[in-house]
Amino acid sequence: MKILPTKMLKPYNSFSIDENAELIIEAETTQDLIDIWSSEKYSKSVKLPLGRGSNTLFCGPFEGIVVLNRLLGKEVEEKGNDYLITVASGEDWPSFVEWCVDHDYYGIENLAMIPGCVGSSPIQNIGAYGLELKDICESVEYLDLNTLTIKKLEHSECRFGYRDSIFKQELKDQVIITAVILRLSKIWQPLLSYGPLSQFNATSNTAKDIFLKVCEIRSNKLPDPRLLGNAGSFFKNPIISNDHYCLLKEKYPELPAYEFGENKKIAAGWLIDNAGLKGFQINDASVHKDQALVLVNNGNATSSDILSLANHIKTKVYELYQIDLEHEVRFYSGSKETSLTELF
Repeated sequence: MKILPTKMLKPYNSFSIDENAELIIEAETTQDLIDIWSSEKYSKSVKLPLGRGSNTLFCGPFEGIVVLNRLLGKEVEEKGNDYLITVASGEDWPSFVEWCVDHDYYGIENLAMIPGCVGSSPIQNIGAYGLELKDICESVEYLDLNTLTIKKLEHSECRFGYRDSIFKQELKDQVIITAVILRLSKIWQPLLSYGPLSQFNATSNTAKDIFLKVCEIRSNKLPDPRLLGNAGSFFKNPIISNDHYCLLKEKYPELPAYEFGENKKIAAGWLIDNAGLKGFQINDASVHKDQALVLVNNGNATSSDILSLANHIKTKVYELYQIDLEHEVRFYSGSKETSLTELF
């Protein structure tokens, strides 16, 4: 455990928002987490576990302790035709995916370059290019903050949904994920159905080819948060009924959509772009000029600027399409999580 001399949160959130916490502590082991949550010294303080801060917007000073997850380590076990890979929750997700591909553990390459740490992946059930975390997740290990004991949930118990899981619902704020166990098949079957990957051939292209292509697409599409503060995709792709989709399709023939059970998943970026909001700016916060789904801090944006921009987008999209956008980014105000709906 390491108590940091700084209280500044700017280096610990990818929006680079300049806010403070009451205290910032690095936890390097599960025991560190147990010690922090059991300490009498910190018992009256709200404690926020934070990975890479890549999906977080601090809407003001955080009235509590930010605990940085720095749990590291990877273990591989062979099980018949599969590899079981146990990876600590503080590992960087993009680096972990690259490590898998470099070590011939395939089936994860579609999820390359999704920012954040491994511990965030099951919470959000991250997904890209036809693959979701739930498709390769065997189980999730976590620290129960009520009993301060380590427990595990099998895949079927995680209640994975679109950008959703039990960790965002019943277990929200009750646990800290300490490790994720993935099952990757030794018999590689590429997922090539999604958009730009359809150009590949399942017999002649390798997992490394797909990995590099996904990295290229994401690098061209999403700004590097080290150079331009952002949290990746700000809004979820909304799910609407087929009837609603048919009505919109009459008015907007180019509206892209994907089958989602009996409903349609709509591209939120297209909705924002078609609303004429690409490049729209409020003070130093703006919609990215090339990717409408990304809101950026051009250098000196405040959390208020980003919130006002997000609310303007949400309002405009609803006016045009009667679709209520939901943000992927998690907002923290005071000592608790909040939302656009609560703030406006």
